[in-house]
Amino acid sequence: MAFILESILHTAVMLRDNIAEFLHQNGIWLNKDLGQHFLIADDVLQAIVDSGDIQPNDLIVEIGPGIGVLTKELMQKASKVIAIELDAKLIPLLRKYAVNNASNGHELTILNQNALQTELPANPYKVIANIPYHITSPLLRHIFLESPCLPTSLTLLIQREVAETICDTDNAGMLTILVALFGTPRIVTMVDPSCFLPPPKVDSAVLHIDCLPEAKTDRVTIEEIFKLTKIAFSGKRKMLSNTLGHLPGGMEHMAAAAIDPKRRPQTLGIDEWIALAQAFRSR
Repeated sequence: MAFILESILHTAVMLRDNIAEFLHQNGIWLNKDLGQHFLIADDVLQAIVDSGDIQPNDLIVEIGPGIGVLTKELMQKASKVIAIELDAKLIPLLRKYAVNNASNGHELTILNQNALQTELPANPYKVIANIPYHITSPLLRHIFLESPCLPTSLTLLIQREVAETICDTDNAGMLTILVALFGTPRIVTMVDPSCFLPPPKVDSAVLHIDCLPEAKTDRVTIEEIFKLTKIAFSGKRKMLSNTLGHLPGGMEHMAAAAIDPKRRPQTLGIDEWIALAQAFRSR
């Protein structure tokens, strides 16, 4: 056991030093405003790749690849990787680090774009990424609500608190509801700040979402859900009678959906939100 632990620590130090030296040689200073924290823990890299269940013919979309620490691992498994990187100065290094360390015959397409505005593939794909934490919510909305094709799965390294919120169906938030409309989330592993260069100020987690073939309900109902949740969660501590109850026919619609108006929004499950939205749509 001691030998295994020593070997893991040695590998982590080597990866950290390798990345630090690569950045130094190329005169790169990381931009924390863009959420640039490079993963340097090999065991976490493998956890991300393993949970993505990458098959040889898979199309992988990676967001915020940086210099390609994760990209290199993805290219060992998938036939095609699309890497979307906002920071133009990292593009040459991404090609240098990822391509030079990957197997031959694996295609890498690099897009110097904002992932929140990039049109995602119209064919089946998986999202696997260590994303800038500040874009988690808008990125999920873009993927689920604005893309021509839902991914088959997402594997994301994000802030631990956000990952826990997404998975917490007993105390749901807006992201809990969004994700539940399109898939089933689970936390793969927690990640310490020391696993990054430079270390972030928050704990992280690997979140995996198995996506449904299609959303749990139609687009009009989804839009109604977001209208209602925006109102309900603006007074999260308030009973629904004090938020949705003030809408025209609100109390009657809650009764039609079998929702107790004394409940608070975080206690409702996704099927209840769907039923409530459909009741309000009938007005």
